[in-house]
Amino acid sequence: MTRLLHIDSSARPGGSDTQAHGSHSRRLSARFVRRWRELRPGDDVIVRDVGLHPPAPVTGGWIHAAFTPPAQREPWMREALAESDALVEELLAADLVVVGVPMYNFGMPAQLKAWIDNVVRVGRTFGFDRAREGEPYWPMLADQGRQLVLLSSRGDYGYGRGERLEAINHVEPGVLTPLRYIGIDDAHSVAVEYDEFGDERLRASIERAERDIDALVQRLTAERALREAA
Repeated sequence: MTRLLHIDSSARPGGSDTQAHGSHSRRLSARFVRRWRELRPGDDVIVRDVGLHPPAPVTGGWIHAAFTPPAQREPWMREALAESDALVEELLAADLVVVGVPMYNFGMPAQLKAWIDNVVRVGRTFGFDRAREGEPYWPMLADQGRQLVLLSSRGDYGYGRGERLEAINHVEPGVLTPLRYIGIDDAHSVAVEYDEFGDERLRASIERAERDIDALVQRLTAERALREAA
């Protein structure tokens, strides 16, 4: 059985296919999970909606607690890290992480950044040792077969690789950099553009993104089936 961790980070509560002014990223992530379940109904899906229920942001006390060895933590430190511990456990249990992430002012929503800050944890998802030869930091989630799918939406267009606005797209790089740092480097992405135009170009972009999602689900499930049969 494969376990999916389905994360949505849009501040909008519903998908654009079911609600007026709904979220395109929620629409895409829901479609991905729905298609996946059609092909693999036995797989488990855990839903984490950080858009509507954001994790608490990191504080000075959180940092103090996280960098204190577990055996030396006081009760207040364990309490400060309780939510982070739960989020880390969800991530560690997942084989595939599916994230709906709209572009807000050229980057990810603050709610998703709070999730990232809670799961990039010294001693849990990355290691650090000043006495270690060479690089003192290392990813603790590397070589575990975990995959990441980013499903995004953008108001303008041309944010893709080699396109007119690539340099100011901080969504995919902003998510991928810290998650690769902890060892999740098998990543795929699909995006809807032209949201602020609301015309035929938006409709065509949504249709293209949905086709790409269907093809991605087909490919990833086929690859997973081959690995399971080996």
